[in-house]
Amino acid sequence: MSPIGILIIYILWWWLTFFAVLPFGVKSRWESDDDGVTGAEPGAPSAPMLKRKLLQTSVIALILSIITILIIVSGIIQYRD
Repeated sequence: MSPIGILIIYILWWWLTFFAVLPFGVKSRWESDDDGVTGAEPGAPSAPMLKRKLLQTSVIALILSIITILIIVSGIIQYRD
């Protein structure tokens, strides 16, 4: 497996995981006690915790990428058919 193939698998898993992790633990401004900025959209998150989610996404994507690469290298799934 080439390094470019490994990188592509990681990027695909990273984006898929990021969009899955993004809504977890988010409270909108109308759900939280602190309204935040005056005139802000009520559905906007009050504390999105993006740094934490980026770290979680990177770790989860790394684990899923390793599993995917091991499956491809073992020959269970052959993508060159």
